[in-house]
Amino acid sequence: MRHLLDTRTLDRETALRILDVAEDMSDTQSREVKKLPTLRGKTVVNLFFEDSTRTRISFEAAAKRLSADVINFAAKGSSVSKGESLKDTAQTLQAMGADAVVIRHPASGAPQTLATSGWISAGVVNAGDGTHEHPTQALLDAFTIRKRRFGADSRGRDLAGVRVVIVGDVLHSRVARSNVWLLATLGAEVTLVSPPTLVPQNVSLWPAKVVYDLDQALAEGPDAVMMLRIQLERMSAAYFPTEREYSRRWGLDALRVAGLPDGSIVMHPGPMNRGLEISSEAADSPRSTVLEQVTNGVSIRMAVLYLLLAGERDDERGGDQ
Repeated sequence: MRHLLDTRTLDRETALRILDVAEDMSDTQSREVKKLPTLRGKTVVNLFFEDSTRTRISFEAAAKRLSADVINFAAKGSSVSKGESLKDTAQTLQAMGADAVVIRHPASGAPQTLATSGWISAGVVNAGDGTHEHPTQALLDAFTIRKRRFGADSRGRDLAGVRVVIVGDVLHSRVARSNVWLLATLGAEVTLVSPPTLVPQNVSLWPAKVVYDLDQALAEGPDAVMMLRIQLERMSAAYFPTEREYSRRWGLDALRVAGLPDGSIVMHPGPMNRGLEISSEAADSPRSTVLEQVTNGVSIRMAVLYLLLAGERDDERGGDQ
């Protein structure tokens, strides 16, 4: 694996390899000494052009637990905010000897540009680009579903037949996009639920069913219900009448959770707008995997960095995920 830029082009074999390596990493995290010497001498740069405490800290923890050196580069307050281009920044990181660059950028396609430009020889991991993709979030979500469904016996398993409902602001959600492609690749059946105003125009090209009624989708007995954050900061238009109306029609509350089948789980990528897309009762219920997702995120990101920097390189086979 040379880069991790999206899940749309991630094949089933590579996806399962990442999930299985993450299982190994997860096992090490229950030990008293969590640190592994695997990436000693390697340098991982967290290059964040957008604020993100959770994802950045998760990648930092993952790199440090593999004994890599970590450089955190926040664009705000840096020379980037004074007009330095992505190319100049990349060439600076190349001169510093970066082995992997984890990039979050407001422009869709920025990680792809960094990976294919020739400006830098480091492996590139997309930590979220615009409204395009967020592949490690989808991987940790798939890992969480698989672990809840199969427990310790999950290695090598895909998600064939698993029914996942993704609810909310699909239009602005890179999490939804990455999850749809990855879950479909792993064999899951995906249903998107959203107000019509928050459905992307090209959704007919996605491997998912679209409905507008949450109760209708929940009546089909999903194995996992993934609530998306309403991204008020990305909304310049009135996409729904009021927050109260949105919560009533598309929010997950205690009553809807109670109607879910046994074993069905409630997911959220965080941060949550409690009382809007999800109630506190739903977020804190035994079905909720919100904190497990955070824990699993470190294992997934350890696996990705390991496969990028120390695992079996796919370069010889021409792989360029």
